[in-house]
Amino acid sequence: MKNIYFFLLIVLFFPNLLISQEFEKQDKNEEPRTILFIGNSYLYYGDSLHNHFKRMVEEYLKEYDGGESVKSATIGGARLKHHDVERLIKPKAISSIKKFDLVILQGGSSEPLNKENRKEFSYYAAKHIETIKANNSKAALYMTHAFVKPHNDFEVNQIKVIEEVYSKVGKENNVLVIPVGLAFDIAYKEFPNIKLHKDDGTHPNLMGTYLAACTVFASIYDKSPVGLKYDYYGEINKKDRILLQKIAEKATSNYLDKKLTIFANDD
Repeated sequence: MKNIYFFLLIVLFFPNLLISQEFEKQDKNEEPRTILFIGNSYLYYGDSLHNHFKRMVEEYLKEYDGGESVKSATIGGARLKHHDVERLIKPKAISSIKKFDLVILQGGSSEPLNKENRKEFSYYAAKHIETIKANNSKAALYMTHAFVKPHNDFEVNQIKVIEEVYSKVGKENNVLVIPVGLAFDIAYKEFPNIKLHKDDGTHPNLMGTYLAACTVFASIYDKSPVGLKYDYYGEINKKDRILLQKIAEKATSNYLDKKLTIFANDD
């Protein structure tokens, strides 16, 4: 009887712990090599997130060709319902890739922000994830960042709603949630002068895209990005590179409730 009461206490007061343990078991499988990003302009701003990500993976995995293995399918302003996921993951539908090990789904920026949109987001996320799993591939959700001023839809603590929606849908479908939005939130709270958005208050700038790529890297491979030398050919200075890597590590470690293994020592 005591064991039952203990379990109930865990469920009531530490739900995120159970979620993170579930993800941890899932992530122990073989590391993905072929990866597809599906989303909108949040992914292709800043010279496309997948380009930065693949160069990080090339540094991590020896003799890895990111150009052949990491792809991105984006539609400006798209929500999950606008993507033909079934077609995109067919053998050789994109390049010569026969099967993607991992497909990352990024929803529209406003999808978590009202009841009707949340319902639609949940439905299409489940639909696409089912399609991906039926293909014997893994799926993951890319948690979007919140708006900042001067965007008309900016609200204080908006990330809390976004986090709740993505966490709920991730748990319902037993998939990894990549906490990019939380990485942005940590950065702005701890370093108020940092700028991760374009002037429109919605799209990421180069710094934001780099932070997002580091967070994806950390979440997928359970590796701290701290120590990666990749700096977009000198465009990201050393101080910013290390700072963004540490923020990504913190966001991923906190959200997934796991300690990331050391990738490399920084210079």
